[in-house]
Amino acid sequence: MGTAAELDAAGITGPGLRAAYAASRALHARHGRTYYLATRVLPAARRPAIHALYGFARWVDDIVDDIEPRRTNAQRLAVLDAVEDDLRTALRSGAARRPVIRALADTAGRYAIPAEYFTAFTASMRADLTVTEYASYEELRGYMYGSAAVIGLQVLPVLGTVVPRAEAAPHAAALGEAFQLTNFLRDVAEDLERGRVYLPADVLSAHGAGRELLEHCRRTRVQDRRVRAALAELVRINREVYGRAEPGCAMLSPVSRPCVTTALRLYRGILDAIEAADYDVWVRRHRVPRSRRAAVALPALARALAARATG
Repeated sequence: MGTAAELDAAGITGPGLRAAYAASRALHARHGRTYYLATRVLPAARRPAIHALYGFARWVDDIVDDIEPRRTNAQRLAVLDAVEDDLRTALRSGAARRPVIRALADTAGRYAIPAEYFTAFTASMRADLTVTEYASYEELRGYMYGSAAVIGLQVLPVLGTVVPRAEAAPHAAALGEAFQLTNFLRDVAEDLERGRVYLPADVLSAHGAGRELLEHCRRTRVQDRRVRAALAELVRINREVYGRAEPGCAMLSPVSRPCVTTALRLYRGILDAIEAADYDVWVRRHRVPRSRRAAVALPALARALAARATG
């Protein structure tokens, strides 16, 4: 089903607003391949809102990363200031200068998503321009609340629940955190190139590792046993976070469960790939093979269709 059909199903009218949602969908498709695939099993009417939320997140993330490498940090901060001003205006009035923000504000209004979730997100993105490492896992969790947990909370009203939303919220937040931690484990080398270390220093030091050793592994593309031990512990922690998140799948609307379950299984599969490589994250960026993605997504689509038929 194409963009126009999804927007029709969601009751999104007006060429300007439809174009804004289409821009968000394109961003989500380009940057969030694993979760974008999972959204294909959602009912069409719910997809535009998910695209708006994830498209905005990816767009802001691009601002603080290297999409425009000629920008200085001061220039990036100025852009973030403008984005936040536009966002505040849009959440109040629905009017926005930037299409991605217009789609986000429309989604926030339709689903009564609290503005504080977006404020927390942009605060964590702002931290990326000044904070280059985290002393402890608890300190990292503070960052991940804004960068990832709130995204789980943002999408929860769109997905719908069969229990009070407050009961499902901690699981949704944990899933966002789990996805983010998986990204950090997969992208250690890439983050180092940007001058950042998202692996907490206390976990690294407990195994005799640190930033300097990580830099050495990146330069030589050779694993070190101390780094391997730290990565193994963080994979274990990451699996525990997925364990806290997983019960939330059953709390979702039946038509949404296959989407989130698919995303959880695919993303957790990245940890399987890291383990299979003996925690070597230096030679290549680990992904879930296409065959496995298809094996997970196709049964999920069948479950989604069955849920829609009986819903």
